[in-house]
Amino acid sequence: MAAKAKAPPVPDAIAGANGSLRVARAGGADLTVGEGHVLDIQRARILAAMVEECAERGVANVSVAHVVGRAGVSRRTFYEIFSDGEDCFLGAFDEGIARASRYVLDSHDPSAGWAERLRTGLLGLLAFLDVERGIGRLLIVGSLGAGAPAMERRRRVLSQIIALVDEGRSQSKTGNDLPPLTAEGIVGGVVSVLHARLLEDDSGRLVELAGPLMSTIVLPYLGPAAARRELARPAPVAPRMPESIASDPLRRLRMRLTYRTVRVLLAVAATPGGSNRQVADAAGIGDQGQISKLLSRLHRLGLIENTGAPTTRGAPNAWVLTDRGWEVQAALASR
Repeated sequence: MAAKAKAPPVPDAIAGANGSLRVARAGGADLTVGEGHVLDIQRARILAAMVEECAERGVANVSVAHVVGRAGVSRRTFYEIFSDGEDCFLGAFDEGIARASRYVLDSHDPSAGWAERLRTGLLGLLAFLDVERGIGRLLIVGSLGAGAPAMERRRRVLSQIIALVDEGRSQSKTGNDLPPLTAEGIVGGVVSVLHARLLEDDSGRLVELAGPLMSTIVLPYLGPAAARRELARPAPVAPRMPESIASDPLRRLRMRLTYRTVRVLLAVAATPGGSNRQVADAAGIGDQGQISKLLSRLHRLGLIENTGAPTTRGAPNAWVLTDRGWEVQAALASR
C-alpha cells in the first residue's frame, strides 16, 4: 500500500531560470536547485558509500567500482567530483573529522579547566564512535592503510590532541618534570585502545571507557588520587547525536540521483496533483517519454504516488509526494 501523502509543507510555486530550478516557498527564501546543488548531494552519497565500503571490505580492497555501485552514481559523475579513489577517501576522512568535531565541541566550554575540557572532549569522541561507528573506523583504522596523504591528515589531527593533553604539565607541581613525549605516549595509547575496540564486532558501548581512559590521561599529571576519582565517576549516559547532525534519508535512497530526477521530484512537490504534462512543464522537460520514465522511477522508489482515477480510461495522472518523498525533498532543500 502506498504511503499516505501529506499536504505540501514547503513549496507552493515553481519557476525555471538560467538552467536552474527555483521553488518558491511560503514564508521563506526561494530554493534554487542547479547542477552544482545536485553534485553536492551526489558527493555526499559517494562519501557515505566510501565509508560503508571501507567498513565492509577494508580500505585496501575498495575500488571506484565498489563505491559508485553503492552510491548509485555513474563513474562519470564520480570523476567529475573526485580525481581518483584516494581523493575520495581523503574527502571521506575530512568529512569524518568535521562530524567528529561537532560531537566533541557540542559541550565544549573554553573557560573550563584542563581536565574538564579533556573529559567533555573525550566523551564527545566516544559518543561519535558509538553513534557513527563506520566513520570512526575509517578515521582510526582505515586511515593507517590509505597512503601518505591520509597519514599526514591523521598526524595533524593527533598533534592537536597531543597539544591539549600536554597542557597537563602545567597543572601540577611535578608536571614540568615530565617530558613533552608523555602526552604523545598517552594519546598513542588511547588511540591504540580505540583501534582495538573498533576492530571487534561487538565491543559494547565505547563511552563506558571514559573513566578508565581519563584516569590514564590524568595520572601522570595530577597523580593517583585524581586518577581514582576519574575511575569512580558514574557511567556516562547513552550517547546522543548533536542537533547539528540530522539523519539523512538520501543515504538510504538506492537510486541514481541526477539533475533531472531532482527537478521532477521538486516539480511534483510544487504542483501537487499535477499531470505528467504539468510536472514536465514545471521541471522544464519537453520529452514526454522521458518524463514518463522519470515519474515511473520515482514511483517505484516510493517517493511519489498517483492519486488519479485509475479506473477511468484516459484520465490524467495526479502525482503527489509520499511521506518518504517529503523527507527526501526536505533533505534536498536543506543542502
